[in-house]
Amino acid sequence: MRTGAGRGVLITGSALGLGLELARTFAKAGDRVFLTDILPGVTDAAATLEAETGRRVGALEIDLSREGAADSLATEAERHLGGIDILVNNAVIRKMSPVEALGDPDWDRALEVNLSAPFRLIRSCLPSMRERGWGRIINMASVYSLIALAGRADYVTTKHAMIGLTRTVALELAATRITCNAICPGLMATDSALARIETLAAEKGVSSEEATSLFLSTRQPGGKFIPMETVTALAQFLCGPASEGINGAAIPVDNGWSFA
Repeated sequence: MRTGAGRGVLITGSALGLGLELARTFAKAGDRVFLTDILPGVTDAAATLEAETGRRVGALEIDLSREGAADSLATEAERHLGGIDILVNNAVIRKMSPVEALGDPDWDRALEVNLSAPFRLIRSCLPSMRERGWGRIINMASVYSLIALAGRADYVTTKHAMIGLTRTVALELAATRITCNAICPGLMATDSALARIETLAAEKGVSSEEATSLFLSTRQPGGKFIPMETVTALAQFLCGPASEGINGAAIPVDNGWSFA
């Protein structure tokens, strides 16, 4: 494992939300971080994080559904970081729709961003990880990697497949000091979740607090969001020295939701 200048960390889907919090956690730990997102705000996010942490932070705005995008990203991140020691596949898209209304373009794009891009990034990063004799791959899965929900065929399918990819890669790496694991969070207070709560509040004519309780009551056990810092701390642990024997795991962070 690299020391001194920190480790090179590539995090996809990192302009905001969990991806940006993961980047902040790694940067504060002294690692070199590279952000990427389809959102134009990713460059500003990198500049803010750089000012916050005193670490040089790279960024690339890119659409991972485009042909060749994942390989281009890996090349650019490797150049900026001087080597990718840790890969966090966090980028995701979804379209809430019943199966019969889900069009081919939406289905195909979800497959590209949620599954094919992580596969290609892993494939691109592994040779240099093997050469250096150390690496960590974290696939940010979801509670919906472990359960299903009507109206989310693209998201549920690709997240289930992410677990299969994680376990297969882990077995191929079992004789090395490279690991591949998946984290499966429940609901966090992301911008997306909070926007849906505000929409619900408007639809029901209730307060934000009441809408939050209603929103969580049908999903998250205990009626509370999963703290984002719980997920970022777990990611840090999986990249630390005490995690050597954890490989191919799909770790729920959902307050018991997937067991209910």
